[in-house]
Amino acid sequence: MAKIKTIGVMTSGGDAPGMNAAIRAVTRAAIYNGFNVKAIYRGYDGLIAGEIKPFTTENVSGIICLGGTILKTARSQEFTTPEGRAKAYENLQKESIDALVVIGGNGSLTGAMMFAQEYDFCCVGLPGTIDNDLYGTDDTIGYDTTMNTIVECVDRIRDTAQSHERIFFVEVMGRDAGFLAQNSAIACGAEAAIIPEDSTNVDQLARFMERGIRKSKKSCIVIVSESPKCGALYYADRVKKEFPDYDVRVSILGHLQRGGRPTARDRILASRTGAGAIRAIMQGQRNVMVGIRNNEVVYVPLSEAIRSDKPFNKTLIKVLDELSI
Repeated sequence: MAKIKTIGVMTSGGDAPGMNAAIRAVTRAAIYNGFNVKAIYRGYDGLIAGEIKPFTTENVSGIICLGGTILKTARSQEFTTPEGRAKAYENLQKESIDALVVIGGNGSLTGAMMFAQEYDFCCVGLPGTIDNDLYGTDDTIGYDTTMNTIVECVDRIRDTAQSHERIFFVEVMGRDAGFLAQNSAIACGAEAAIIPEDSTNVDQLARFMERGIRKSKKSCIVIVSESPKCGALYYADRVKKEFPDYDVRVSILGHLQRGGRPTARDRILASRTGAGAIRAIMQGQRNVMVGIRNNEVVYVPLSEAIRSDKPFNKTLIKVLDELSI
């Protein structure tokens, strides 16, 4: 195996607060340990187009507190094709990049795994996604900041809900994972959360309406995980039809959740995993994601990180039920 001298770093997919802290950590840990660093702009599209430049410690100075990503990001259709990955490999060779650190979510790390297998290339992933849905790490970069943003927004919405005695359905991100919805619901004292993990044959809306709102409350907050078919608008329409006496409103937080300065927790997570990525490369590890489990840095095969369902603690549902009476 050839000695690794130059490490490429990139962000891919949806942006997440803390990505800049991760870029900083990868860059500085790499330079500290004697590697050259090259930054790839605009994710896999930028890799295919050759948007690559050398990075020094000065390039990442002052970015730890910034939201978004200074390297920009994109979701690449071209990289899903063999031809696109071939172009990407040609550019890595042209730039003498021997290893690649990819900061992103499920789709981004899937691309890294495919590329690593296809070209026998050293790829290391960092869990950069607000959804917290990657297996093998307790939290993902951006999740804590986003949850705090949701709580701040819902606290403001509750003022209006109580003043006007309304039911508010607040839609948050997390199409396939309810970590954001369930935990933010607990944190902001919401009356219910409607999440994918609880989508059994039981009608979640009917259960919620029967349980409490019609008995004791005239205002309440329901947090709903986004869904093309059963999002906040769907449930609000149902209440208007089935319970016409209630005043119902919808607030879809949307991309508001992605931005903002990362919390201390996300900055520390990004810094630890970023430095861990360089250690993984130095140890000769390949095709792994760096995570934090039980406050320890762990290395998880990319195939497990993206294909395994992350366990959802169902006791959180009971906690919210008990506290929302």
